Amino acid sequence: MSIRVLAIGGSLRQGSYNHLLLEQARRQAPQGMSIEIADLSDVPLYNGDVQAQGFPGSVQRLAEQAAQADAFLIATPEYNYSIPGVLKNAIDWVSRVPGAPFQGKPAAIASASMGGLGGSRAQYHLRQVLVYLDLHPLNKPELFISAAHEKFAADGELTDAVSRDGLDKLLAALAAHTRRLQALDTVAEAA
Repeated sequence: MSIRVLAIGGSLRQGSYNHLLLEQARRQAPQGMSIEIADLSDVPLYNGDVQAQGFPGSVQRLAEQAAQADAFLIATPEYNYSIPGVLKNAIDWVSRVPGAPFQGKPAAIASASMGGLGGSRAQYHLRQVLVYLDLHPLNKPELFISAAHEKFAADGELTDAVSRDGLDKLLAALAAHTRRLQALDTVAEAA
């Protein structure tokens, strides 16, 4: 059975290292895993008044992708010691859609940053958000790509062997984590 992963990037910038990381993950996905990359570029800022009039089409599309996904891969830069507003905004919108599209699903987190810590503080804040939403973040391995500007080629290929290996391990662990949670759900449904 194929695992459907929705990949969400925390940056809207063209050429974002985190978007490049998600593209690399799609190329490196293990057999039996497909990765779709979400587009957050047209998700408006969350506004309860807008929600009261109906969820915007871009939010409905993202929520449908989340509902159909078996797991999530989130790649985020670090802005001011935390997660970018665009990522938090998208999560906030989807968390309000009926049916709880995130609930009970596994998620892996990665980050690519020009800084020396590779986005670690953003990852820790993101974990807090995911736990509140009843997602199941993968604890290990962790993937922090520091000095990202030195590890991607001009064509977007991740050239750093250590980072590529770390991505392979993260994707394999996400697949195993997803299968474990699916097996637990099957047992719970049978009981």
